[in-house]
Amino acid sequence: MSEERSLDELTVITGKITYVVYHNEETFYSVFRFMINDENERVITVTGLFPSFETDVIYRLYGNYIEHPRYGMQFQITSYEQPLPSEAEAVIRYLSGIQFPGIGKKTAEKIVSTLGENCLDLIREDENVLRMVPGLKEDKILVILEGIAQSDTGMEELIRFLNIHGIGMRNLIRLNKTYGKEALDKIRENPYRVIDECDGFGFKTADKIAQSLGFSADDERRLYAYLVSLCMDLCVASGDSFVTYTTLQEAFAKRCTGLSYDYDTLFSTAVNNRKFAAEEERVYPITQYEAEEGISSFLAGFPYTELDPFHEELLEEYLEQMQKSLAITYDEDQIRAIHSFFTHPFMILTGGPGTGKTTVVRALVQLFKMLYPSSTVVCAAPTGRAAKRLSELTDNPAMTVHSLLKWDLETNTFGVNEDEPIFADLLIVDEFSMVDNWLFYHLLQASRLVRKICIIGDEDQLPSVSCGSVLRDLIQSDCFPLVRLTHIYRQQTGSDVIELAHMIHEGNVDFESLNHDFLFLEKPSEEVRRTIVQITANALEKGYTLNDIQVLSPMYNGNAGIDILNRALQETFNPRTPDKKEMKFGYLIFREGDKILQLKNQPDDDVYNGDIGVLEEIIDARFTETHQTTLIVNFDGIYVEYAGENLSNITLAYCISVHKSQGSEYPIVILPITPQHTIMLQRKLIYTGVTRARQSLILIGDKRAFLRGIAQIERHYRQTTLCRRIMEKTGKNV
Repeated sequence: MSEERSLDELTVITGKITYVVYHNEETFYSVFRFMINDENERVITVTGLFPSFETDVIYRLYGNYIEHPRYGMQFQITSYEQPLPSEAEAVIRYLSGIQFPGIGKKTAEKIVSTLGENCLDLIREDENVLRMVPGLKEDKILVILEGIAQSDTGMEELIRFLNIHGIGMRNLIRLNKTYGKEALDKIRENPYRVIDECDGFGFKTADKIAQSLGFSADDERRLYAYLVSLCMDLCVASGDSFVTYTTLQEAFAKRCTGLSYDYDTLFSTAVNNRKFAAEEERVYPITQYEAEEGISSFLAGFPYTELDPFHEELLEEYLEQMQKSLAITYDEDQIRAIHSFFTHPFMILTGGPGTGKTTVVRALVQLFKMLYPSSTVVCAAPTGRAAKRLSELTDNPAMTVHSLLKWDLETNTFGVNEDEPIFADLLIVDEFSMVDNWLFYHLLQASRLVRKICIIGDEDQLPSVSCGSVLRDLIQSDCFPLVRLTHIYRQQTGSDVIELAHMIHEGNVDFESLNHDFLFLEKPSEEVRRTIVQITANALEKGYTLNDIQVLSPMYNGNAGIDILNRALQETFNPRTPDKKEMKFGYLIFREGDKILQLKNQPDDDVYNGDIGVLEEIIDARFTETHQTTLIVNFDGIYVEYAGENLSNITLAYCISVHKSQGSEYPIVILPITPQHTIMLQRKLIYTGVTRARQSLILIGDKRAFLRGIAQIERHYRQTTLCRRIMEKTGKNV
């Protein structure tokens, strides 16, 4: 190297190699995928000189994030090491942990250097020894003493254990809440027990603890926990609600090559412990089995309390009044939807963009309130933005489904349930294609007092991120009234977007007929980024804001991927200036004024996965109570603080994934479609991205890739048995 750089100037990441992409035995140049050892366990591409390596071994890498012109964001190694923490290092990690706010690594090193490895015992015996540490101020001494004083609760030893073994501090409270003073003893006895007994723990975290404690790879407790985890992982990866017995057995054998085990015993134990449900050749994670059984049983008996009968003449009178007051005339399908809604306790309303779903939903709520003036109407949607839009169009309060059910993030449980039900006469759920098996099951469990349910969704959009395909299964069962709106109502704006969406649905696009507010710019992959930046700049010059413009991308990696587009847009439209504070978090730079995307539900803060806000302020750690740099993000008037571990809950939002955009609409959508995206491109993904545009849509890239994508109807047809269960329980022939 022509220039040496100190380690202080480099980014340091710790984790494991998961997959070797390329390795040259002569030059040692290597490219591999690397899982960062943090709560998100993000996998990145790493390049550099690596003479020899092992997978599943912890490495500490020193280097910098770079943008490769073709492959996107990568981490380039300068040096690396395999960390083996000494007792002194363990104490330093402990003292610089979350329980000692404001005590950083340098201060901890100074304490250990001055007092020695047994400094904790010395401090317990005589707190005045801390005053021997040069430059240690009284406020920091107090913080250290308060932190150590937690030892009588069993916390101090547990914290030290977690720090030494690299386990995220987020799990500390969960462990202490479950086990109290016995936490460490129970973990040491069997770390895999935390998966079942302590909310928020999965196999990877438990296995990390077990490996640190020296548990063997073929320990029966480890293999059992892994089998249970593998079944759920396979379903999550595919979206299926079950996996075949053979697939599970083969996947387990492949991943456990060289280990000694009795598969039949492990499997039987999982079934007996109700971790699996086995039907014929199908194996369900118990949560998916219970969800399918619960949904089908509930709907077969619904409603459990009926509404008073209404007078048909009065409905017709109110409907006529509404059409006159709104100066509209409902078409035949819309009238049929209204009558079906009032005639049946459960109804499905579906249709693409521009087919009048909004108009019908507004009518349903208003007419229901007119016919039942003392009734209670509850409206919900999977995302915050969708809920806000539903509230505006119905003139009725709406909330996210998670908020309605009072979901608890830490325990993954719902405060509103069968024992504490929803008190409502009518429940309306919009954007239902995003709802998964497990969430719908818990929504129904809380809806025994609800008398009428209407679900609304576009069956051509992407299915839920989690397991199941509920909207599809409900429609295919043919057991419930379904109204499918098909007539397209052209609008002054957005007509091309709507027309294109319906062309995509049919699998036949005529670009020549679209010339109003749709544009397809054919560009080679290497020019996509520059073109997106230019289009965004042009839109801003015309008076639009960054909130009006949303770039969507099918993938994170590549030169038209989310990571590299976010950095390019940030550098152009929110560049570094002396008056803007910023902070580095992993490969991201957060800067005041940035557009921010929420990645996880935070019900206590009333922000949810997919919400977009603005980074208003970065507060220096010196001026916060927690002694941590804090970000203040404004989500449409809701201000949320981020510091420490929950910084992983946000990212930049100049460009987001199509999946994250679901449930939202934007005035202008820019969507790159390149050959690099081929692995992700399919009709429903492109359709979902296109239908996010409310006014204008710009596609950039390769028309052939676009056409191949819409020809790919579904890369994987989700395997479920919900449809069959509904038909069986409602008495319909299967």
